[in-house]
Amino acid sequence: MKMLSKAERTKQFILETAAPLYNEKGISGVSIDDVLAATKLTKGCLYGHFEGKEDLSAQVVDYSLTKMAEKISRVVLNEKTAKGKIFAFMDFYKNPIDTYISGGCPFFNTAVEADDNFPDIKKKVAARLQFGQESLISILEEGKQNGEFTRRLDSAIFAFKMFAAIEGGIVMSRTLNDAKMMHKLIKNLKEELDSYTV
Repeated sequence: MKMLSKAERTKQFILETAAPLYNEKGISGVSIDDVLAATKLTKGCLYGHFEGKEDLSAQVVDYSLTKMAEKISRVVLNEKTAKGKIFAFMDFYKNPIDTYISGGCPFFNTAVEADDNFPDIKKKVAARLQFGQESLISILEEGKQNGEFTRRLDSAIFAFKMFAAIEGGIVMSRTLNDAKMMHKLIKNLKEELDSYTV
């Protein structure tokens, strides 16, 4: 593993520190001063790594989405079967109050804010979501090929419904400050997938 230079470590620290701020407050809600206060760095230091708020925001979003995608991949690919992989994906989201990156799911949070306000960031999120959907569909199709699931399973519909339900469940659970229904939702989704088990 390559050793990071001091400058690279500082930039990494800024991105790591800013990620939960952006996830909790949104792109519009975070100011440069918020990032400076959290990192305890000078404005000059910050601008040595980023051209301005727009550049910082774009890179923080990239960092958050990449970190989230890599973590999910590790969790999912740890499993051997298609069903195990999909269950692991669901379980990753079972604690919507205390999320991997503080503030909820950065995919959903960023998508909602970027939809009307940040077209370039919306494209980044859309590409990540598309890739995520294709990955889930591929796992489900693999399960059909290897005889885990019946041909009745519509992989594209199930992948879309599962992700949409989980993301909606995160928002509702966080708003109500109660994870009980999320646990029931995931149990229900697992039962639905089990109904396609051979």
